[in-house]
Amino acid sequence: MKTIHYTPVGTCSRAIEVDVEDGVVKGLRVVGGCNGNLKGISALVVGMKVEDVIARLDGIKCGFKQTSCPDQIAQALKQSL
Repeated sequence: MKTIHYTPVGTCSRAIEVDVEDGVVKGLRVVGGCNGNLKGISALVVGMKVEDVIARLDGIKCGFKQTSCPDQIAQALKQSL
């Protein structure tokens, strides 16, 4: 299993850790950000293929920001490819 450590840019979250094994997300932890929403996203992406998570989350914006916590999760996952 590989754990990706990522520092988000442009969001309220301060750190993202993603566990990936054989191209599948096995765990996701986000420090900071909207706690309940990120726990929900974490629960939803576990068991998904990395490419599918990226396809769904990449480019999502938060308000007027050019990024979001989901988008930053996608950026973190791109490092595993």
